[in-house]
Amino acid sequence: MLNGSRVVVTGGAGFLGSHVCEALVEAGADVVCLDNYVTSTPANLDRLREGTGFTFVRCDVSDAVAVDGAVDLVLHLASPASPADYLRLPLETMRAGSAGTTHALELARAKGARFLLASTSEVYGDPLCHPQPEEYWGNVNPIGPRAVYDESKRFSETLTSAYRSEHGVDTAIVRIFNSYGERMRAHDGRAVPTFIRQALAGEPITVAGDGSQTRTLCHVTDTVRGLLAMAQSEHAGPVNIGGTHEVTVLELAERIRAISGSRSPIRFVELPENDPRLRRPDLSRAVRLLGWQPRVRLADGLAQTVRWFADHGIDGVPTGQTRTSDASVSTAAITSST
Repeated sequence: MLNGSRVVVTGGAGFLGSHVCEALVEAGADVVCLDNYVTSTPANLDRLREGTGFTFVRCDVSDAVAVDGAVDLVLHLASPASPADYLRLPLETMRAGSAGTTHALELARAKGARFLLASTSEVYGDPLCHPQPEEYWGNVNPIGPRAVYDESKRFSETLTSAYRSEHGVDTAIVRIFNSYGERMRAHDGRAVPTFIRQALAGEPITVAGDGSQTRTLCHVTDTVRGLLAMAQSEHAGPVNIGGTHEVTVLELAERIRAISGSRSPIRFVELPENDPRLRRPDLSRAVRLLGWQPRVRLADGLAQTVRWFADHGIDGVPTGQTRTSDASVSTAAITSST
């Protein structure tokens, strides 16, 4: 389906979006990437600009979306997605989920294209059931600090469903659980890049609460496979896409410290309001409908991500250098990690 198709990716210059664009181009698709660089960087697209089959359009999808010519598939990924971003940009986040989703859906409607919404596990809030199946409605505080992101995605799902029933748009919804990997921003507020940045810099690794809250992590390559599998299917969803290995936040910090070869101390800080205590997807539907499940082991994915941060520098530290001798990343440390 992807070979020879024309695909529009909103938010295509972001961490996840840039990996999606690369996978699409590699599959033979002609990709049109829309982004305004509010939470992304042009450097994420460097590899794509070197070849063919890729066009970048700088725009804010919350204002308008206009793409000339035929479109076969619209992937709507545009939105601030990390806590640091959506807390800093609350109104922009809600506009991306409301006006931005409307414009992306209208594009798909006008072009007769399939539409895929990249939703989030945050629609489940602080869940009262575990693991979380797609049938679960969630436990979300609509006026809490995380609500600007949680509710914008919940609205996006409702809007997507309404376009399917009212206008017959061929829609799909994927709920993405915690993804990680190369090109995450060191200061985006998410656990993995934060812990890596602190470990490599020899700073205290800040763990919220007592660190007993759990997460599952899915390497970005697996997340992209899940998104594209859903895009090429005939299913409407929603379908959970995420990791299966559940770890506590404290265990994650300790693993990253070990992989980094760091001696950074663990420092416990105040738990953010409405921070989920448990988070793990029920992947039964993804396995049954898409034949998808994650492949990358957590140890391997974390080691690869730490290597990337070490190679690309953090906080202006030149490649190959670190602030302290405690932060060296050795092959031995990576190999011996579990």
